[in-house]
Amino acid sequence: MSIIEELKVRSGEVCELCGSSDELSVFEVVPSDGTAQESILVCSTCRAQIENPETMDETHWNCLNDSMWSEVSAVKVMAYRLLTLLKRQDLLDIIYLEDSERKWAEEGMQSSDEVEVKDANGTTLKAGDSVVILKDLDVKGAGFTAKRGTTVRNISIPSDVEGHIEGRVNGTKIYLKTEFLKKA
Repeated sequence: MSIIEELKVRSGEVCELCGSSDELSVFEVVPSDGTAQESILVCSTCRAQIENPETMDETHWNCLNDSMWSEVSAVKVMAYRLLTLLKRQDLLDIIYLEDSERKWAEEGMQSSDEVEVKDANGTTLKAGDSVVILKDLDVKGAGFTAKRGTTVRNISIPSDVEGHIEGRVNGTKIYLKTEFLKKA
């Protein structure tokens, strides 16, 4: 049985990410040995957006709410990568990956784009760190002040805004300048 036939049987002849049945093809989840276990069946829409991340339609990827719970490791790994790319921390907080799956997911993500961000003391910050706000900061457009001493947990590092981190304060996702933060 060929790989595409195996994947069609496994998926019920639908895209393993969004459930569409349009123009299905095999997509290897790199690093891959080329087997069905390390590949997924995707539709033309998913493939186009995976291969050209700048064209991603965030509403299309609401399907990841379901596919991230797949029992197929390759599907979970791809969902994790896409959620990371879309900066969907709410779903990344609840996705479950075995250690080997997480290692596979992180191996295949492009890390060359990573920006080095330092706090007010010169300590390097990484995604997932916690930081403490050093002074009261007015949050424009949100109508509240981020108070000094507030801990912001599980931050992300945006690649498009230099000198900032992204995190939740009072339940609102905001950008914070790193010059007003220290690593917790």
